[in-house]
Amino acid sequence: MISLTTNTGGLKLESPAILASGILDENGYTMKRILDEGAGAVVTKSIGTEERNGYFSPVVAPEGSYLINAMGLPNPGIDFFRDEINIALKSGKPIIGSIFASNTDDFLKLALKMQDYGVSAVELNLSCPHVQGFGSEVGSDPVLVKDIVKNLKGTLKIPVWSKLSPNVTSISEIARASSESDALVLINTVRAMAIDVESKRPVLTNVYGGLSGKAIKPVGLRCVYEARKECDIDIIGVGGIYNYRDALEYIMAGASAFQIGTALMEYGRKVFGDIAMDLESYLKKNNVANIKELVGVAVQ
Repeated sequence: MISLTTNTGGLKLESPAILASGILDENGYTMKRILDEGAGAVVTKSIGTEERNGYFSPVVAPEGSYLINAMGLPNPGIDFFRDEINIALKSGKPIIGSIFASNTDDFLKLALKMQDYGVSAVELNLSCPHVQGFGSEVGSDPVLVKDIVKNLKGTLKIPVWSKLSPNVTSISEIARASSESDALVLINTVRAMAIDVESKRPVLTNVYGGLSGKAIKPVGLRCVYEARKECDIDIIGVGGIYNYRDALEYIMAGASAFQIGTALMEYGRKVFGDIAMDLESYLKKNNVANIKELVGVAVQ
């Protein structure tokens, strides 16, 4: 019998296809609908200690097969997010709470509240490339990353996932610093920008944003591959996954699950079910009983 079931990051997933943070995941009803339509789990919008409005428009620069965004981490704040999680939890599938902060104490505070709200795991946003004082500024410091992960792992009863940035000198160094996590999530967006040649100005209000979509898949694959060689820890691949072949590349590079984000703009919510169906067909055709048999097969 063909199976896509995987045990990843301390969670059992019916499907390895997960909704990535930042896409249709601030509203509980939307998260539940995506789960009902085939996603194995969803990661919430990144939530901080207080409400943030984010940047003024324009915050998105779409261009063919890729997207640059600088939203500025808009969110309602942790104290106003319980209701959205309660709605999403009605799906019966795992909800992973994404959190961002600038220091260990705030990460711990946020994680404990997410745990209290009933999430299955927390994902640490150590990789947002366009907000000063958060994200990749935190995630590029291996000493701070290690301290954050160690403190959360020593306190929480739920798994801890660390979402890492490709915008660092050595992904292997940050992966080692995060090695007490239950899973590494690789990668977040790549720091980028766009210029409007008519106005002769940067397109985004913040100037810099995060590049996502098909263009970053080779970068994501490289990071997963390097981390797989460096650490014996579950990896969740992210970046440019639009079809089952993209997903298989990440799996063969060492990921046991994967997240989908920008592809929803092109294919909508059905992308989760479509990829799962195509993966099952591939496994059947190649006489592979379970998707986990392919994890890391390309790593030399």
